Amino acid sequence: MPDDALIHDRDAGIDRLLQIMRRLRDPESGCPWDIEQDFATIAPYTIEEAYEVADAIERGAWGELEGELGDLLLQTVYHTQMGEEAGRFSFQSVVQAISDKLVARHPHVFGDETREKSADQQTRDWEKIKAAERAGKAQKGTLDGVAIGLPALLRALKLQKRAARVGFDWPDASHVLDKITEEAQELAEACDHLGPDEIEEEFGDLLFVMANLGRHLGVDPEAALRRANAKFVRRFEGIEARLAEMGKRPEDSDLAEMDALWEAVKAAERSKAASSED
Repeated sequence: MPDDALIHDRDAGIDRLLQIMRRLRDPESGCPWDIEQDFATIAPYTIEEAYEVADAIERGAWGELEGELGDLLLQTVYHTQMGEEAGRFSFQSVVQAISDKLVARHPHVFGDETREKSADQQTRDWEKIKAAERAGKAQKGTLDGVAIGLPALLRALKLQKRAARVGFDWPDASHVLDKITEEAQELAEACDHLGPDEIEEEFGDLLFVMANLGRHLGVDPEAALRRANAKFVRRFEGIEARLAEMGKRPEDSDLAEMDALWEAVKAAERSKAASSED
């Protein structure tokens, strides 16, 4: 099929999208902005699009999810086009690699292993397979392969899980709580006596241990913080709504008034929750 016909064929599926990207990156006839991009400049957009997918799911915005998934797919197509131009890989080789990985990691589905396993056993088997894959990539260290570009809390969690597999872990959450007390005291001392670099370091240590506590409690730190963010937004919007009823905006108020309204919003939420349980 000629290039133009493929580009305008709405039923051509992934082939159409791949051809569109080839045209956008064409040095002679493509888009100047697209031609100038490289892996490093596109990477931030890839991360952003992944978060927008997660945001649509979090909000239950199913009408938006289709478009957000398309935006995320475009990022894969963009990277693979640049990989093909550099002779490193292609869209087809990427598809082949992930397909091979899924088949290899699910011998209980695609091989001759039994499916009669607990979720815990399947998780242990999965980790054994991944460890063998890392060994094949000459990743010798326990922490090798934990991506540096992950969100910091997520990377902390993955680093801690890796270390725990080889026995470097507190036996239970009570020990982590003790460590949090210790790190909080060190942060307080840094605030009183040390400079910005030391304060940042101690603050990071405290966050790292908080992530570890989440792991011991079975709480995803990223999910917990997203939930806290959503609660803060909801309650602050409640403050703004109550101020608007008084003909005021937050900048026309003061901390004491807004704090009182915050408590009123909290109380209203708890009353509503209690009524829904009755």
